[in-house]
Amino acid sequence: MPLFATVSAPSVVLGLLHVLGALGVFLFGMKIMSEAVQRVAGKKMRQALANITGNRFSGLLTGFFTTSLVQSSSATTVLVVSFVNAGLLTLIQSIGVIMGANLGTTITAWIVALIGKFSVDTVALPLIGIGLPFVFIGKDKGKSWGELFLGFGLVFFGLGLLKDSVPDLKSMMKEDPATAETIRQIVTWMGGRGFLSTVLYLVGGIALTLMVQSSSAAMAITITCALNGWLGDVTDPLGVFRNSAAIVLGENIGTTVTAWLAALGANVHAKRAARAHFTFNVIGVLWMLVAFVPFSALVWKIAESLPESMRSATDGFQTSEIAFATAIFHTSFNLVNICLLIWFVPQIAKLVEWWVRDRSPQAASPRLKYISQGLVDLGELNFAEAENATRQMNTLTSQMFDGFVNLLNHPQTDLSAEVAALKQMEDDCDEMLKDITSYLIQCSSHEIGPSNASQITSMLRVVSEYEEATDRIYRLVKIVQRKYEKGRHFSEEQHRELTALCSQVRAILDLCANALSGVSGEMFENANRIEDRIDGLRKRHNKGAVRRMQAGGEVQTEMLYTETNNHLEAIGNHALNIIEASERTEHATAGRADE
Repeated sequence: MPLFATVSAPSVVLGLLHVLGALGVFLFGMKIMSEAVQRVAGKKMRQALANITGNRFSGLLTGFFTTSLVQSSSATTVLVVSFVNAGLLTLIQSIGVIMGANLGTTITAWIVALIGKFSVDTVALPLIGIGLPFVFIGKDKGKSWGELFLGFGLVFFGLGLLKDSVPDLKSMMKEDPATAETIRQIVTWMGGRGFLSTVLYLVGGIALTLMVQSSSAAMAITITCALNGWLGDVTDPLGVFRNSAAIVLGENIGTTVTAWLAALGANVHAKRAARAHFTFNVIGVLWMLVAFVPFSALVWKIAESLPESMRSATDGFQTSEIAFATAIFHTSFNLVNICLLIWFVPQIAKLVEWWVRDRSPQAASPRLKYISQGLVDLGELNFAEAENATRQMNTLTSQMFDGFVNLLNHPQTDLSAEVAALKQMEDDCDEMLKDITSYLIQCSSHEIGPSNASQITSMLRVVSEYEEATDRIYRLVKIVQRKYEKGRHFSEEQHRELTALCSQVRAILDLCANALSGVSGEMFENANRIEDRIDGLRKRHNKGAVRRMQAGGEVQTEMLYTETNNHLEAIGNHALNIIEASERTEHATAGRADE
């Protein structure tokens, strides 16, 4: 008996709760599955996100595969907004990823369409049965695989419950003709107005997506309602399909709101990325409204040409032509939209730059900020942002050191402007330490894999060492400045010795940059050898300074020389600590992978 067999308030409330409960099972399954996928394939996904280049096509593929695995375009686009906010992605790069995310989310429509092809129990419950033991007895990767199966099973199970919870309007005509007739009249009114009907259903799709905050869930509801007669008379499947297709267009606009909200507290660059997502989807919907009738007719012909085994259901459910046609429409619309607009990415970027003006460049400087998506936990993928920010800190440290060497090599030149620039870089490193530390703590508050827990501990140590190294470099800068102001000069021998020491420090800083991607045994041994050489040079140089002072040399100059040697040796120690922290994490990760 349908859930809405009577119009009594308790019956209606109970029916709505059944629908919400089914939707909750689906969303919960998607959340578990998405987070399990991140733990199983998180490292490769992070590497793909971290290595996005200016090529819009590589960004498109990255967005597609990430969203296909995570099953949430909202999650991917929010991640993109946070990357842009931290200055880790440019606007051009972000638009490519967003385009790929739009295509990746179409996988959900195909999953929903397949639900009518078989008994859900034959797939959902076995998947849950396979995954459950691993959840309780598995460790690390084994547990993550168990959660992946469990989540996937719950997705299917939730979709099956949703199908059963939404009452069939045709059956309602027998049980409760008054209620069914009222619904039919509303549907008829909305569906019999030509282009206005398309717009009405489109607005309904926007509202539906805003309410459930998930285009995947909205798609599931849309197809289920279409198959149960809530979007038109099932005896006119083409009309029902067109109504569901119009709702899908609305969902494409509604899903952009999540990224828009995420960018509210972000900088101007993140706001532009969110507007680019909105602009791309709106442009697509506008041209589709113009071509809606012929395009939907073409899609319907493609759906009708599918094999009978695909178009007919095996469990007594209504014909699945509508479901497959909606899935084809969703995929083909996004694919054609990408093919059309990917050539105009620079123009879209200029449009949103004009839309969101940079009125306060100082306030809009890139900052690492944890932006939560809400539904799907992105602890694993958000970690890529922290990794990239740490690489930026490494680059900043190396640039500061090169700046110091440049000052050292030009003792007779007034480089006060360069000193001011290096001071700003040192301040930036202090801010980055605060940002990255706060970010990593928020990442660790979400569910992440054990290897990442160790890596967070390591990165907290790494960024702290980088900050202390930049402090040392700035002290060296102040020594060179003081030497210049006091008119003191290092001899050719002292300058030659400092140049040799600086070259060794630069070499170990280069190893630090490579260590962020992994530490081999050879790299670790090489780092220790370089650090030993730095210690040896520092001791030999300082002994020479002592001898010169005993022989009547200029004490103040020798003290500056000794202080310079000590700071350079301390920078080498900080660099070795960074490599050691990375090496310990590498061993811990490898150990867990073997379990």
